[in-house]
Amino acid sequence: MFEHKKATHKTHAGYYNIKKLVYFEEHQWIQEAIRREKTIKKWKREWKINIITENNPEWKDLSDGWDLSKFETNKE
Repeated sequence: MFEHKKATHKTHAGYYNIKKLVYFEEHQWIQEAIRREKTIKKWKREWKINIITENNPEWKDLSDGWDLSKFETNKE
């Protein structure tokens, strides 16, 4: 999320202004999570919108309030 929030226009997240987390799933095993992500990526856009709206009707940023400061680096 830190990388999305700080993304510049040169990145995919920055170019498409992907800065909100509106849906996520938790899985016990990384292989399970990767398999699920690949499945969802193949879905029609309408299906993706439906699952988001079903779980987060107002499309609120679920990462609001997360402390992402520990990911910040001083690269100046």
